[in-house]
Amino acid sequence: MKLKKVTCKEVTDHICESLGEELNSPICLSIKEHLSSCTDCQNYFTSIEKTIVFYKKYNLELPKEAHDKMMDLLNLSDV
Repeated sequence: MKLKKVTCKEVTDHICESLGEELNSPICLSIKEHLSSCTDCQNYFTSIEKTIVFYKKYNLELPKEAHDKMMDLLNLSDV
């Protein structure tokens, strides 16, 4: 399965939608502005994207404990 390359706009839109915010709300605009210039956040999102692509590509099921640990490592345990 070939995955579509996700654009930065799609990532920030999804973040905003996940936060229950309008795409042009102050928080979403701040997120977009920050992501456009923050190499650390760009790298963070790239690592999450690669992790998701890897698990989808190989259709892996993780034990709950391993899944929870990975979510903690990615700082996504509250999502």
